[in-house]
Amino acid sequence: MEDIPGYVAGTFIAIVIAVLGFIFFGVNSATNGKRNLTPSFVITFLVAWIFVVSVLVFDGYFTNLSGTPRIPLMAGFTFVMIILAFAIPRSKSLLNNIPITTLHYIHIVRIPLQMVIWWLAVSKAMPMDVTFEGSNLDILSGISAPFAAVFMVGTRSKSKLGAIIWNVIALGLLINFIQMAISYTPYFYTPTLSKASNLAVFYFPYILMPTFIMPVLICSHLVALNQLIFKKDQSQF
Repeated sequence: MEDIPGYVAGTFIAIVIAVLGFIFFGVNSATNGKRNLTPSFVITFLVAWIFVVSVLVFDGYFTNLSGTPRIPLMAGFTFVMIILAFAIPRSKSLLNNIPITTLHYIHIVRIPLQMVIWWLAVSKAMPMDVTFEGSNLDILSGISAPFAAVFMVGTRSKSKLGAIIWNVIALGLLINFIQMAISYTPYFYTPTLSKASNLAVFYFPYILMPTFIMPVLICSHLVALNQLIFKKDQSQF
């Protein structure tokens, strides 16, 4: 990991900050900009989560490969939190009021994220197979995100069916990337498949890819689909 240029980590940290910014804007908009503690509480909770994960990284928690795979365990915890967010009426109401455009614009971060993944692959910290030079087409979701936000759910034009299809396809591309990334971790890595394994996610700051960024992007798709399909007030679409 010492051979990775500093700008790679810097770019990734900027992506994390950008995701937090999107979340704050979305939650603040969902509360109609009223003076309450909800946006600050959400961001404080997420920053605390990032801090805990980061401390565990420096403590060597994730590089200990004995026993239960620890990265999937931590990532699984985030998905439990997402399920609870949909199950609890108050948080579900908050999710339903996040601007649909924000839920699409946030996926723009997938462009620089895929660049980071490519840089990591060049540095042999990830296999090239999981980049856009391999079988990972997830960067297309990032490129098309602003078009989906403007022309499918924005004020310029609206296409509810188009937005649903875009979210399903983009979610599928994201899941495909996650599946590939998992298969190349030391838990499942087969040397005959690639010259490099997915080592980057075991170290800071890239541990935040499976434990923060990916869950947030998946949640964004699920919230958007929930609004598009089930929300009774369709005036914003």
